[in-house]
Amino acid sequence: MIKLKGKSRVIIENVQPEIDHGLYPAKRTVGERVDVTADILGDGHDHIRAVLLHKKAGEDHWQETEMRHISNDSWLGSFYVTEKGRYVFTIKAWVDHFETWYDGFKKKAAADVDVHLELQEGIQFLKILSKASDEVLKVAIQQLSIEYTKARDYVLSENFATLVHAYPLEDHATYFSKILEVVVEHSKSNFSAWYELFPRSASLKGEHGSFKDVVKLLPRISSMGFDVLYLPPIHPIGEVNRKGKNNNVVAAPGEPGSPWAIGSIEGGHKSIHKELGSLTDYKNLIAEAKKYNIDVALDLAFQCAPDHPYVKEHPEWFKQRPDGSIQYAENPPKKYQDIYPFNFETEHWMDLWLELKSVITYWIEQGVKIFRVDNPHTKPFLFWHWVIGEVNNEYPDIIFLAEAFTRPKIMAELGKIGFTQSYTYFTWRVDKDELTQYMNELVGGAARNYFRPNFWPNTPDILPYHLQHQSENIFILRLALAATLSSNYGIYGPVYEFYENRPVQGKEEYFDSEKYEIKLHDWKKTNRMTDIITILNHSRNNNPALQSTWNLQFCPIGNENLIAYLKATDDLSNIVLVVANLDPTSKQSGYVQLPKAKLKLGEHINVKVKDLITEEQFTWTQEWNYVELDPYKMPFHLFRVELFESFM
Repeated sequence: MIKLKGKSRVIIENVQPEIDHGLYPAKRTVGERVDVTADILGDGHDHIRAVLLHKKAGEDHWQETEMRHISNDSWLGSFYVTEKGRYVFTIKAWVDHFETWYDGFKKKAAADVDVHLELQEGIQFLKILSKASDEVLKVAIQQLSIEYTKARDYVLSENFATLVHAYPLEDHATYFSKILEVVVEHSKSNFSAWYELFPRSASLKGEHGSFKDVVKLLPRISSMGFDVLYLPPIHPIGEVNRKGKNNNVVAAPGEPGSPWAIGSIEGGHKSIHKELGSLTDYKNLIAEAKKYNIDVALDLAFQCAPDHPYVKEHPEWFKQRPDGSIQYAENPPKKYQDIYPFNFETEHWMDLWLELKSVITYWIEQGVKIFRVDNPHTKPFLFWHWVIGEVNNEYPDIIFLAEAFTRPKIMAELGKIGFTQSYTYFTWRVDKDELTQYMNELVGGAARNYFRPNFWPNTPDILPYHLQHQSENIFILRLALAATLSSNYGIYGPVYEFYENRPVQGKEEYFDSEKYEIKLHDWKKTNRMTDIITILNHSRNNNPALQSTWNLQFCPIGNENLIAYLKATDDLSNIVLVVANLDPTSKQSGYVQLPKAKLKLGEHINVKVKDLITEEQFTWTQEWNYVELDPYKMPFHLFRVELFESFM
């Protein structure tokens, strides 16, 4: 039987963030703000007060933060999370008869209605609120008891308005029916710059590269400002059905095959491809990278080459075909003859789960903190929910990046169940409308609370059409958008740096793809792109406004080929304005509007902007300001904005 609370008159509903009715926690990183919204309503015209209750999970006492009414029964309250772990929150609301009385008093006094009786009611409310030691309320009671006109004027004063706000009369409160959770992760979950390279192409001599060669590249990668080095799978590569150059189904003698075809007689997911080096070499790479504040990310690809030890030792983990063969991976019309997927519907599924978990924990114990997970959407959600939860319980600060270029709801589900970051559709969002709509969806939609984007202009699998056969202008533009729209971004490194743009005809794939062959990169070479990458990453590291995805605000600009957006810290101590020319071949110009309300600008504007790329400086004294971008000079402005008092 439901216990009725007949004197409670407030309804609290549609509380956000609430992920799938509280099934999953919302996500934040240390130092971020949690905005909590709700619909809070009651009968009649009485005034409602509401507070957001929040605390670190396990603490005894709630902290209270006042919520404010936005519009049409929508309320907002916020709190900051300062430590890793879990926080909990809920909402309390009630009818405040003191504030209701005060509002009525003001209206009656404004209409010259006699308020003698109302003054007596006010004294009654103050006595209910009063505590023996509260001098403020004692003085207020005295003031309402003096001569009528003076008492009325006192109630209408700013001092009394402040008192009413500071002393809510709480009675018959309603509590939201749930206590919701926020999981708080470390800051790298929300701010990182990834550089991808194939270690077998790390040699300066054109021979098969090794971890020792990658160590030699660390100063270069660090100098450009990257803090995550992502390597494709480092395990033995299968010999059976090995793919050749350009995805040929037959490999020529000596061809290295795809690193994603994992396993051979040399070992499987806990082994290292012998030509890359030893486990000691790999651990040394991790240790040396740490000296440069770089984490080495491991590619977690749960699939097997036909000669992987699992296939012989655990045939029950794979799908058997009627002729006795094992089903290789397919995504029609694509065929992956060199890969066997696991059968997660096997009767021995728990044994499979435990073994795959042991793969993750094995590499964590070798020093790995970040996993880029290959095609997670082709494995069960329940498995990922379980394994990520188990790993998080045992090891703090592990990052899982989902390489899931798949349907939106599937990508969302992966975020909810535990993936820290995800690849996104940015790779294919090109024009102004596409970019604006997509960013507003990410930042302002429900996914903001569980989906952390990581923007990649390219990957070894994807050479998007807008980069094919194009000049450096579009490469620079896409880099700038990725690095400033999202606080997490990455590039498939040397290929992007040196503008590799030749596709397989009619496909979004690289011709002579490094997935199937060893490349000789000129690792000593630098160019305009290298310089811009370095300046961009330096700017990201030195401007807190660029270290969040969630503070994005688009600015009107009078040209469809130009896009402008502002990022600022909550206290406006750091403000960055990006203006980009989306036309890689032509000069474009227009007027950009400063968001006066956001920047708290008055009628007289005095704003200094400095381009962090070109070091040009301008003074803006108008709400609308002229910008011009020649893509052959620089396709974007990265302005640091400083606000000054006007002397006009």
